[in-house]
Amino acid sequence: MCLVLIACGVSFAQKSKSKSPSSVDPSTPSRVYSPKVSKKKKSGATTYDARDKFYDRMEMNNKKRRKNEGMESSPQYSNFQYFGHKKPPKKRAPEKMKYCKICGIRH
Repeated sequence: MCLVLIACGVSFAQKSKSKSPSSVDPSTPSRVYSPKVSKKKKSGATTYDARDKFYDRMEMNNKKRRKNEGMESSPQYSNFQYFGHKKPPKKRAPEKMKYCKICGIRH
C-alpha cells in the first residue's frame, strides 16, 4: 500500500517537472520574433503638418528679424559712442579718465 502511494507521488512529481526545459528534455516553447503589427491604421488623406510647421517657423524667424531691425535703430547699436555700453560713458577730464572693462578704452 505504502509502495503504491510513493509510486503515484513520484509519477506526479515527474509530470510537473517536465514543463520546464532540462538536459533530458531540452524542448523550449517556440516564440516568433517578428516586428509587431501596428494597430493604428493610416488614413489615405494627405496631411500638411510638415508644410504648416515650416510656415510657422518662417513666421517666427521673420518676427525675430523685424524685432532685431527695430533694436538696431536704437542709439545703443547705431551710435558709435556707446561701443558696447547700454548708456553712453561719461566724458571725464584727461587726468580723471578710467579704464573701461567693457570696451577696453579710457573714458
